[in-house]
Parts: sequence; C-alpha cells; structure tokens
Amino acid sequence: MIVLAIDTALDYCAAAVLDAATKAVIAQETLEMKRGHAEALMPLIARVMTASGLSYLELDRVAVTTGPGSFTGLRVGISAARGIGLAADKPVIGLTTLAAYVAPLVAEKQEHPIIAAIDARHDHVYFQVVAGNGSALMRPAVMPIEDTFAASRFGALRMVGNAAQLLADRWPRNFPAPVLVDPKPGPDITWVAWIGAGTDPGAAPAKPFYLRAPDAKPKAGYALPGTRT
Repeated sequence: MIVLAIDTALDYCAAAVLDAATKAVIAQETLEMKRGHAEALMPLIARVMTASGLSYLELDRVAVTTGPGSFTGLRVGISAARGIGLAADKPVIGLTTLAAYVAPLVAEKQEHPIIAAIDARHDHVYFQVVAGNGSALMRPAVMPIEDTFAASRFGALRMVGNAAQLLADRWPRNFPAPVLVDPKPGPDITWVAWIGAGTDPGAAPAKPFYLRAPDAKPKAGYALPGTRT
C-alpha cells in the first residue's frame, strides 16, 4: 500500500510517501513554519512526489492531519488532501494531530500513560491521555492547563506535543513527575503515513477536528452567505 501523508496542523508543513508493504518511507520533506502553509504545501508535495518516482495515480490513499491545530493550516492541508484524492480517485483518511503525536510512544510498548498536549493559547491546551497500549483514558478536549493535572491519577506520565514542556513546567511538585517530556513542534510525518495505512477510510473522514470555535469571527452583518455567526 502506497500512502501520501500530509500535515499542516501546527508549525510544520510536511509530506511523505510510504510503501507500507516494504515498510519504506520512499520520500519525505518537513519544513518548520508558523505561517505560509498555503504557499508552501503544494510545491512541497510536488517535490516529495517527484522524489518518490511515483504518480498520483499510483497512490493507494492519502492521509492528512485534521486537528486540533491552526485553523488556517488545517484547512490548507485538508483541502489539498481532498483535492488529490478526488483527482486521483483515492480514499482520503483523516487522523487527529493528537493521535499522530502519541503513535510513536504507543509503539514503544511501555506501561506509562501518555499525554498529548497542544498549545491552544490563552492558558489552555488541546489535550488527550492514552494508556501505554493506546487505549483512551481521557478523551480529546480543550481545557485550562490546571485542569490537565487530573491526569496525575494515572501515575507517572509521558508527555508529548508542542505544549508538553509547558505542562511539565506547571506540573505540581507533589504529583508524580513526568518520565518523558517531548516538546516537538509537530508530529512525525512518517507516523501520519503509518496511521493512514492502517486506518479504515470509512471510519476516518478527512474533516476538521477543531475542538473549539475559531477566535476570529465575522462582524455582524458581514458573514458570508450560509455561515453562522
């Protein structure tokens, strides 16, 4: 199975082509950026596809991160994935940024639970807790940082995500200390591809997973037709 993976949810613009049958990442490229995903993504995908030596018709599916993350970035990545899927007549799989973050830690098969934490600003985080085997302990949510401390009931934790260090710095000293803090700015694009390869397309639509409404809203009387304010 050949998978094209795309991620623009956070401070990365990334794409990779995975051959799941041979367990080989044929081509990949990741650019760290806070802005400019719309301008950078399609040229980046074109470079990755050229490096892979494959055509879009040779893909079996497309995988894309659906959030939570940057509202603009998510729209860019999901639109590109849907467009490629439509043009090549291939299924498009959506997976959460939180799932992509925890996947490599779940693969290590350690017993310690895992927190995935993404900075939601205003002293809030997008947050999820899974057991060492990947089963859900706390469902994805957006919450104040102090509310995440409830996860301490699961014992010593591993923390991953662009807000992992933020949580670790605020973690109460009388709670079990984190055994790992991995504050990477975005998930590994190769894991986006691997999750996409193993996911049922019918169970994972490529739709934005926001968890909350955008901060910016149209002014009253200026909303586009069909939108709600």
